[in-house]
Amino acid sequence: MVEQLRAPEAEEPGRLVLTWRVLYDADMAEEPPGRVEWTVGAAGDGLTRVRLVHGDLAFSPLTWARVKDGWVWVLDAMKTKLETGATLPPPASSTSGPEPADSPDWHRAQGVEANNACWELISQPQRSEDEQEELLRRAYAAAYHWQRARASRPENEARASYMIAKALLLTGQPEASLRAADRTLGTCLEHGLVDFDLAYAHEARARALHALGRSRAAADAWAAAQAVTVVDAEDRAIVERDLSVPPTDPPAAVGATATD
Repeated sequence: MVEQLRAPEAEEPGRLVLTWRVLYDADMAEEPPGRVEWTVGAAGDGLTRVRLVHGDLAFSPLTWARVKDGWVWVLDAMKTKLETGATLPPPASSTSGPEPADSPDWHRAQGVEANNACWELISQPQRSEDEQEELLRRAYAAAYHWQRARASRPENEARASYMIAKALLLTGQPEASLRAADRTLGTCLEHGLVDFDLAYAHEARARALHALGRSRAAADAWAAAQAVTVVDAEDRAIVERDLSVPPTDPPAAVGATATD
């Protein structure tokens, strides 16, 4: 049994958000509630994409460990039912117990959540001083967790540094933002990262340099961002959208999407 703690959010078609907490286990019931968001949208001709995000679990490690695989089964069961009319058998119960809250898989989940949570604040047209501080904390938290996550790759390090650069720029710290952007570009060059990550490394540098009044260097970095070839069509559309907004005063809240 789970508890819905407040009325679900459903302000827009195809999106449902509700607060979620387990009641069938006493220890899990003591943990803070999570936030479950369902999004349904078109994914092409005759195709529908269902996206499920169970977030706000940074302080609920037992809940995260015990329900993460259950959501996969729920989505698989829905797909099977729609496509075949049949149902999946109940998932086998696990006797291995929950994963430790400090496990690499747990850090990966927290890194994804912290990174995505940054965009919730970045997308706001205005932020209070408390929200500015919260943005910085989320950006550094994402980097902390990704550094310790299972299967963490150089791309994750680059994107973590990019998010820190973005957060520092939006909170009025262009010099620190440039240092983080330089780390992003350094990671790309050291590990041969090209495409999406390289474009955003140059983009972050250009915006920080512009905020510092270094117009010539900012223009060079911006040209470098525009010159990067992005192969994937979806990624290319995202990059082109963000590069359609040049460096501005105050800085624009655009940039690379969520880390996964």
